[in-house]
Amino acid sequence: MLLVTAAPLLLAGAGSMHPRHLTATTAGHWAALHIALLPVFPLLVLGLLVPLWGRPRPDAEGVLTVLCWGGCLCFAAYYSGLDAVAGISAGVVVDHGVHGAAGRLFVVGDELGRAGAYGLAVASLATCGVLWRRCGVRVLPGAAVLLVSCWSFVDSHIFWPRGVFTMLGFAVAFALLSAAPRSAEGVRERGRPTKRG
Repeated sequence: MLLVTAAPLLLAGAGSMHPRHLTATTAGHWAALHIALLPVFPLLVLGLLVPLWGRPRPDAEGVLTVLCWGGCLCFAAYYSGLDAVAGISAGVVVDHGVHGAAGRLFVVGDELGRAGAYGLAVASLATCGVLWRRCGVRVLPGAAVLLVSCWSFVDSHIFWPRGVFTMLGFAVAFALLSAAPRSAEGVRERGRPTKRG
């Protein structure tokens, strides 16, 4: 459980300390926070990858698993681009008094971030599809929270308050999705006939 919830919980905590606006006063903190979070954002996808762990089979589940991998790769690459451009670069140029550059960096960063968030949404849908096939309705609570979190993430980043609650939503969703296969397996075990000797 900790493996899938650690990244979103850490990001929620960081979001509560994230400056609301990039100014000359906050620029150093802005850049430093994004440098620290650069390796954390890609770990958000563990909540999607861990429940699907293993080699994809040559069937519909396998296709959805590979689609999940592609969406996770898209998220990791493009959302890291957002952090590098609108986080680190914009923070550094404002901290050094370079005027006019931050606005353009935000435009590029937002485009990268949206691409990454859409990749995460595709990976989330694919993961929910696989888990639906394996677990049935037990996946619905986690899937519902996950898809709402994906929708919110497109434009909330980790900014307080919505971005922080979005990250908490991811943590809850990942915990529920990770528990669904175990819950389904427990039901199958209870339904098997016992041997009488």
